[in-house]
Amino acid sequence: MKIRAYNESDKEEVISLWSDCGLVAPQNDPAKDIERKLKVDPDLFLVGVNENGIVASVMGGYEGHRGWINYLAVKPSEQRKGYGQAVMQAVEALIKQKGCPKINLQVRTTNKAVIAFYSAIGYGNDNVVGLGKRLEYDS
Repeated sequence: MKIRAYNESDKEEVISLWSDCGLVAPQNDPAKDIERKLKVDPDLFLVGVNENGIVASVMGGYEGHRGWINYLAVKPSEQRKGYGQAVMQAVEALIKQKGCPKINLQVRTTNKAVIAFYSAIGYGNDNVVGLGKRLEYDS
């Protein structure tokens, strides 16, 4: 798998990947999420490509205090090949280059497989409560 920055021509394939991975939620329009991301640190939006097309994605962010990970996805038929770990290492390196001391991410507590994945690559439970406030409604 080759890892590269997201291109505008990747949009439909990335949204399909996210849908296949169960990452598309009614309250989040994936096309709008992509548009928003391309306005802030587009270099931290990566895709993994192999002979089957786009098989992985990750959106990284850094706002000067903490880094964030969103939309980590690996095509179900391509999982357990190290692709998730590879795109995470790539985005972590880019975020670190920006001077970021720590990366945060959020996973639903019911998603045990994803929690196990992140634990295996060094992420731990910070024992915090994730709170959110919607400023714009996509649906």
